[in-house]
Amino acid sequence: MEHGILAVDSGGSGLRVALGTVERGAWARRSSTVPVRTGAQGVDPAHLMEQLVPLVSELAAETGIGRPVTAVVGAAGFSTLGDALRAGLPAALAREFGVRTTALAADAVTAYVGALGQRPGAVISGGTGLIAIGTESTAWRRADGWGHLLGDCGGGAWIGRAGLEAALRAHDGRAEGSAALLACAEEQFGPMRGLPGLLYPRADRAAVLASFAPRVAACAPDDPVAAGILRAAARHMADSAAAVCPTEAETSASGAPQVAVTGGLFRMGDPLLLPLDEELARRLPHARRVTAEGDPLHGAVRIATALATDALTLPRDKTMLFVVNHAS
Repeated sequence: MEHGILAVDSGGSGLRVALGTVERGAWARRSSTVPVRTGAQGVDPAHLMEQLVPLVSELAAETGIGRPVTAVVGAAGFSTLGDALRAGLPAALAREFGVRTTALAADAVTAYVGALGQRPGAVISGGTGLIAIGTESTAWRRADGWGHLLGDCGGGAWIGRAGLEAALRAHDGRAEGSAALLACAEEQFGPMRGLPGLLYPRADRAAVLASFAPRVAACAPDDPVAAGILRAAARHMADSAAAVCPTEAETSASGAPQVAVTGGLFRMGDPLLLPLDEELARRLPHARRVTAEGDPLHGAVRIATALATDALTLPRDKTMLFVVNHAS
């Protein structure tokens, strides 16, 4: 009998689901564009299951895998808002699908495993926000990921806000403004006097700020202010990576730790990646910079496969990688 495996990536853009087996290694995928609700108790397991059940039904019909034995769910907000998921989701997966072993993971953990597998190192995950996560194989370390009001330094919202500040400086005639960014901001948002009213009341203002980050990258080759913003973002990212990356002594038996980046922010390309590579080389000379092997859903698949074959060596804890075995 084949060992069916379910992998789920739950993030700000919705659900992505993969169903496969250990033996075949083939994975069918489905997705939903509705983000899972977050309430007073955190990420809502009932709403997650409401979306997951039809997706898994479609995948089961396609693959012939009726009852996955192992499930891994990587969820945005799990590390700080995971109480409801821990309390309700493993039992719901067992009732609905017959899952016997469930792992709940922070999305930063699935991003890490997608990028590096189970090797020691550090991963910078960048989108609207920014978080770095690392491990030397006995414990997880995280830096930043505190949201756009308190941190996420170097992330998309941070870059976009800095770009708009430079645009407003140029609008006012203050020093360190950028006429190029001002022109981009007016093209995207309209007259600058209306920007506060457009931005401040929005519940999705972090995403609105991040939407300006690609304009900063586009201006960077010819505008020193925009280039300086991306250089500062790279320094913040390297700071976070340095805070979580294992030391040379901690990984002496397994070789140099690896460092990778993952997430949509890095699609901005060389204007951001070149200064980031320079900053990482300066801050982490003992680490080896590598290309991410996969995304967070790939990480969930890797965790599920390792869990199903008793090959999971990653550190487990309540807020980062939480495993429940219903068979016991």
